[in-house]
Amino acid sequence: MSVAEMVTTESTAPVGAPESVVGWVASIAALTTPDHIVWCDGSNAEFDALTRAMVATGTLTRLNAEHRPYSFLARSDPQDVARVESRTFICSESPEDTGPTNNWCDPAEMRATLRPLFSGSMRGRTMYVLPFSMGPLRSPLSRMGVQVTDSPYVASSMGIMTRMGSEALSLIGDATEWVRAIHSVGAPLAPGQSDVPWPSNKEKYISHFPETREIWSFGSAYGGNALLAKKSFALRIASVMARDEGWLAEHMLIIKVTNPRGRAFHVAAAFPSACGKTNLAMLQSTIPGWTIETIGDDIAWLGRGTDGRLRAINPEAGFFGVAPGTGRNSNPTAMDTIWGNTIFTNVALRDDGDVWWEGMSDIAPAHLIDWEGNDWTPDSGRPAAHPNSRFTVAARQCPSISNDWEDPQGVVIDAIIFGGRRATNVPLVVEARDWEHGVYLGATISSERTAAAEGTIGELRRDPFAMMPFVGYNMADHWAHWLKIGAGLRSTGNVPRIFQVNWFRKGADGSFLWPGFGENSRVLEWILDRVDGQVAAKDSPIGLLPTEGALNIDGLDVTNSDMAELFAIDQDLWHAEADSTEEFFATFEGRVPAAVERQLAILREKLG
Repeated sequence: MSVAEMVTTESTAPVGAPESVVGWVASIAALTTPDHIVWCDGSNAEFDALTRAMVATGTLTRLNAEHRPYSFLARSDPQDVARVESRTFICSESPEDTGPTNNWCDPAEMRATLRPLFSGSMRGRTMYVLPFSMGPLRSPLSRMGVQVTDSPYVASSMGIMTRMGSEALSLIGDATEWVRAIHSVGAPLAPGQSDVPWPSNKEKYISHFPETREIWSFGSAYGGNALLAKKSFALRIASVMARDEGWLAEHMLIIKVTNPRGRAFHVAAAFPSACGKTNLAMLQSTIPGWTIETIGDDIAWLGRGTDGRLRAINPEAGFFGVAPGTGRNSNPTAMDTIWGNTIFTNVALRDDGDVWWEGMSDIAPAHLIDWEGNDWTPDSGRPAAHPNSRFTVAARQCPSISNDWEDPQGVVIDAIIFGGRRATNVPLVVEARDWEHGVYLGATISSERTAAAEGTIGELRRDPFAMMPFVGYNMADHWAHWLKIGAGLRSTGNVPRIFQVNWFRKGADGSFLWPGFGENSRVLEWILDRVDGQVAAKDSPIGLLPTEGALNIDGLDVTNSDMAELFAIDQDLWHAEADSTEEFFATFEGRVPAAVERQLAILREKLG
């Protein structure tokens, strides 16, 4: 029995479905020629039917319910394991609108390439129609979309990651704007042909059409290549929508922090990969009286509310987290979140039917089945889990989830944080002098390469606003849009403070100077005490720094010498950094906003 037969064989659109959606689905079906069409309703029964069917076809393995109830393991094709940046395109009408940080293709040329690939691509398969809301249902900050896919794995994952199903469909009227997302694994089946557990195609395209709000993805069933509500919609397309409509779509976590005096703050923070983003989103405070709650772990949509303040929602409904490195020591909240009701992809399988990955425990099990289905022992000389292996779980299951995480009006943002991974130069924390300086800090986020495989060790990897792979238009224009948003906020007198943090500075002996993890709550304490007017700061060439003794290090094994190194400003290194920044800005061929260029000039002047 096919997956479609286990779910439903009904191909008729639900009663009341808007003609704009019905007609579009019919046009894609005519192109891709699926055997069945299923309009997904987002129910638990539907999810159960999808997962049972995928267990039957070998796509999923049901985990031992005693250890991980209602959970599953998927193993992808070894050639389909991560986002494929080289095959990700922004097809804007003008190449200048795409900018130097994206792959551009002429939209007419890309459509001419894609249509033959999609022609008949779903033959022998089921097309799932997934109407969804990005953001809380009926929120003025939310936006609607419909994805079609021939992957039941994608259909079930979208049910976790978005508000998907009948209620979302009911919110799309014939006049509603909605994003069109088309996905196919690109593996049609001839009559009688046997399927494989993870169908995909060696040829891959993830193409975005900003002007028409469309996404076409072919060949991959994995992650952001296929869950088109995530990076493709929520950042690449949404960033263009936000530019046009006057809001922001950003690669940011959102947390709620309450101090001992009972004041609650909301913080949005942007971090490139491998910089502790998920750990901060689910941080457990080590300071008595301070509590930290989760609103979002990856993406934030921010806009000015009717009260003139910057408000934000988490447009997602789930977490698509990286498994390796997640453990009791690094992120106990994440471990408590994935107790069950979770789809794991490309992690290892224990002999007792539970999962394991590097970093989950200090000692690896004596025997595992690795992510490719092979026997594994600690002496195998290879990772048991793929470095990009994932868990997909509903956000509402997170024990630290805030009670206002689905506030339809969004939460008021009091502070914005940018961070990178820097062994040198960048202090533990610095406050921007004003919004323009804050935009400069965001535009110059970078991390030092830590392995030869990434390039020259110590070389800066630029990732402005942590949006390098995700902004859907020219990056320099993105900075200009931030300046415009700031000007609008300043007119109301409600401008969030902006900060930069760096948990990863090292001493002369190569060891980390700051303990990190839960102790990062001490840096949040200083940041929010600044917002609350409780502590002073001192000026420096690069921004405002904590005064001596203002940062709470009581009980930490951090010496006065360590603190001095954490905040040391080497004039020569910062001059070199300014030169590197100037070279980076030059790649945008004159589009860097004057206000951002002016901040570089101010830095040089203050360095002397």
